Amino acid sequence: MKSMFKLLRRHDKVQDGLKRSRESWFARVTQIVQRSRLDETLLEELEELLISADVGVATTAQIIERVRDKAEAQRLTDTSDAIELLKQEMVSLLSAKGTSIHSGQPPASGGPLVILAMGVNGVGKTTSVAKLAHYFKEQGNRVILAASDTFRAAAIDQLQAWGQRVGVDVIAHNPGGDPAAIAYDALEAARARGANVVLIDTAGRLHTKLNLMEEMKKITRVLSRLDPEAPHETILILDATTGQNGLAQARSFTEAMGCTGVFLAKLDGTARGGIVVAIVQELGLPVLFIGTGEAVEDMAPFDPGEFVEELFSPIS
Repeated sequence: MKSMFKLLRRHDKVQDGLKRSRESWFARVTQIVQRSRLDETLLEELEELLISADVGVATTAQIIERVRDKAEAQRLTDTSDAIELLKQEMVSLLSAKGTSIHSGQPPASGGPLVILAMGVNGVGKTTSVAKLAHYFKEQGNRVILAASDTFRAAAIDQLQAWGQRVGVDVIAHNPGGDPAAIAYDALEAARARGANVVLIDTAGRLHTKLNLMEEMKKITRVLSRLDPEAPHETILILDATTGQNGLAQARSFTEAMGCTGVFLAKLDGTARGGIVVAIVQELGLPVLFIGTGEAVEDMAPFDPGEFVEELFSPIS
């Protein structure tokens, strides 16, 4: 029963997060389906729909070409068939990168799962880290937060406040301290206290600030003294409302730090939910979690099939 409740709650969060996207998306999908037959004009309308949803020009062209080829090969003429093919292609693209992070299970080394969170200023990074802490705790894990954002004056206080609210320990030093030392202490504390998930909050940084990017690499080097494989996940926090503009910065982070996945924050604030497809296709990274509101519970693990079905669902 508890598992079923969690599934229903997750579905509600995804539904809420995609509300604005569906409002702008579904009306146009309905208009397209009302066309009499599957032809080149309909495919062009689908192409415009995807581009307007921030899927990206190159990715959209790839998706439409696949839909066209399959429609011709299967001799499909019904407009609803085109929509089903489109949904299948989107799910296929979004499923290209699998992940096992959702359970919070420890890595093969047997130590705590260490997750390093990074991103530019203003994306909601610390709040997203708090949401992850709440999520992993709800999965039955013991979580420790590392306040490695020592650059921003209020960041430590903010994370400690979240820690109290969520009910997890926070390892922190004084402002201006060494972020790598804090991450190291957090991993040590996790081992001593029997915690199995360590979440490291880091300072927001621009991809052009080489000294700050080097700081991230130092955190990785210092953590490897305790666990050669740590951090096991390096999650990039992205603001969904920045759309295609955020992808250039994300590429730089990925190239510099070898990110393993994305937490897409503020998805509820954009009508262009197609950015999820662009992230997976253009960055080559899986979307692991989505942020769907301001409360600590307002997030959900990303599920490609559920996401696409919800995007195409009628507005209740």
